[in-house]
Amino acid sequence: MPLPSGITYFTPTLPLYVFDAPRPGPTAIVQAGIHGDEVAGVHALAELLERELRPTHGRLVVIPVMNPAAYRARERMAPGGLDLNRCFPGDRDAPEPERRLARRFMDLVLDEAPALVVTLHESKKRYDPAVVPSFGQTIVYGVDPRPAIVDRTIDAMNQTATDEERWAPQYYPVATSSTEVIVEATGCIGLCIETWMGFAERRRIDMQRQVVELLLADVGVRCGV
Repeated sequence: MPLPSGITYFTPTLPLYVFDAPRPGPTAIVQAGIHGDEVAGVHALAELLERELRPTHGRLVVIPVMNPAAYRARERMAPGGLDLNRCFPGDRDAPEPERRLARRFMDLVLDEAPALVVTLHESKKRYDPAVVPSFGQTIVYGVDPRPAIVDRTIDAMNQTATDEERWAPQYYPVATSSTEVIVEATGCIGLCIETWMGFAERRRIDMQRQVVELLLADVGVRCGV
């Protein structure tokens, strides 16, 4: 069943923040820190929580640090561990904690039936269509045709972006990533947001916050704010 409003702990160091709006509407799930060296999304969600980000309609689930051990190490994965974003849909009986956590997150998504799942990432490479893989400053999707929300969000971001900061869509399906498995299982919109680490951390945090707010407004979780 869906989680209760408030804070639920998947592990002693992995809180989920669940907010229910006074009016009905869709559910959105936003998470960051699945890779521990990609910090801008973690800090963006922490700042949004501190500024009392709340849904106006429906339901919002925020997971600022999906992989606490990797985040503490500031590494892509926990020392000696697996890449959590390659462990989906997971296995609740697996010996590896990443596979168990992936399964628990999948079960959460199935219970919540969200309209939108967003995962915040970063890339050491600025996006170049000729360089595969390269991700920085893209919204990554794994279905064709791409969801219209991608283009609307990119257009909004590029209205205030410098030439160097400009965003682009990128089709890059990965069979075992969280968004791909979730989209296949639920039919929701699943997006991966990638900022380029070549920018100052403060700027990357601000861009991640802006993308999250645009997506939540577009899907109808935060209307008229």
